[in-house]
Amino acid sequence: MKLVTRAQLGWPASAAPTQTSTKGVKVHYEGTEVSTKLLTDHSECLAEWQAIRKSHLANTKEGYSDIAYNYGACPHGYLLEGRGIGKRTGANGNQPLNIAHYAIVGLVGSEGLTKPTDAMLGAIRDGIELLRQHGAGTEIKGHRDGYATECPGGPLYAWVQKGAPRPAGTATPTPPAKPKYEPFPGASFFRAGRESSIIAAMHKRLVAEGCNRYKSSANQDVWGSGDAASYAAWQHKLGYTGSAADGIPGETSWSMLHVPNV
Repeated sequence: MKLVTRAQLGWPASAAPTQTSTKGVKVHYEGTEVSTKLLTDHSECLAEWQAIRKSHLANTKEGYSDIAYNYGACPHGYLLEGRGIGKRTGANGNQPLNIAHYAIVGLVGSEGLTKPTDAMLGAIRDGIELLRQHGAGTEIKGHRDGYATECPGGPLYAWVQKGAPRPAGTATPTPPAKPKYEPFPGASFFRAGRESSIIAAMHKRLVAEGCNRYKSSANQDVWGSGDAASYAAWQHKLGYTGSAADGIPGETSWSMLHVPNV
């Protein structure tokens, strides 16, 4: 898999709503003219991806919080991170029909570059497999399935109708070893004075996620006010507010923090 991350694109963490599971993935296209320059110059692909995000953020009518798609795929076989893993799609994601699926867009359109390369199809397939490892179900559909639109265009939709097979010559990605995370120990575990290596591991993850509200580095394995404040910052980052962001871990927020086994 050739992945271009948000960090490499210079983008901050996605502000899109959290959604940890779907029925599967829907495939999209741009629906406008796409330059054939993308076929010979990968920098044009990155510029196109940046331009899509810019146009979505400027769309005040639909109120996008980020680029609409979870991932994009370019003609050179790169998977381009959009909203990424665990985020609700913005591709008409307010509609029950499309909220049920994550979204991957191929950088092809209705004019100019209209036919996906095998490398692009391989990248879309990479994205499907990646999303399946993180909550997506087995469905693979086109945007037009159940909705009056031309998306994802004739050539891309024909591939989807065949089951989105991986083209010959594109390597099947080896699934990375699934990380082992600490199961949620229950809210009652997190009480003042509780000493545990789990709390120390949580401390490190909160710092790594930019939620450091600790006043000192002492007693990292003992639950205290700094842990509660830092965990509340993590809950706010996930979109929780009010009493749902009280600094006490819940099962959903804990599972998304990915605290490694200790």
